[in-house]
Amino acid sequence: MAHIQSPTPAPVHIPVLWTAAYGPHRPRTVRLLARALLRVRAFARELALADHVPYGGY
Repeated sequence: MAHIQSPTPAPVHIPVLWTAAYGPHRPRTVRLLARALLRVRAFARELALADHVPYGGY
């Protein structure tokens, strides 16, 4: 079965926190805070997904 692809690629969604953490022209404190929030968000996501792993997760 062949997959039908659109002629143009789908737009990439970049979260606001990512652009604040790694984008240019941001104050250092804003970048550090955004990076910390990204780490907390990633940890919370992994913790939530750990319940759905059959071999234990965390």
